[in-house]
Amino acid sequence: MSAAITLQPFAPCVSFILLRDDCVLLEKRRDDKEIDPGLVMVPGGHMEEGEHQHDTLLRELDEELGIRPLNARYVCSLLHPTDELQLLHYYLITEWHGNIQAHEAEAVFWQPLSELGALDITPDHTAIAEALRLYGV
Repeated sequence: MSAAITLQPFAPCVSFILLRDDCVLLEKRRDDKEIDPGLVMVPGGHMEEGEHQHDTLLRELDEELGIRPLNARYVCSLLHPTDELQLLHYYLITEWHGNIQAHEAEAVFWQPLSELGALDITPDHTAIAEALRLYGV
């Protein structure tokens, strides 16, 4: 007799690691958010049905921060077990058009890479380290 396997569906998301002057952009999520309320993390958002990662990246950067990337480099994909199991696809961005604004988060701020203890979720730590390893920025 074989054991039954229960598959947990996951929510695909795109997260963006914005780097400037040895700092990474972080957001403090609003307390009224359904997922990860109040946490400090790398900005990102859910993919819509049938949407490709690149399209989600462009849409979410505009919705969340009001910017358009000039470069976007894939870093890695990691699972984030929260109230929903998220599959986070991380992209590194070092150049963009527009002025960064917190459209959906409570606040966005630049955090020195040397002080990443402010991050509340482990996948973000891993993805930032991987971006630095891959691209040496």
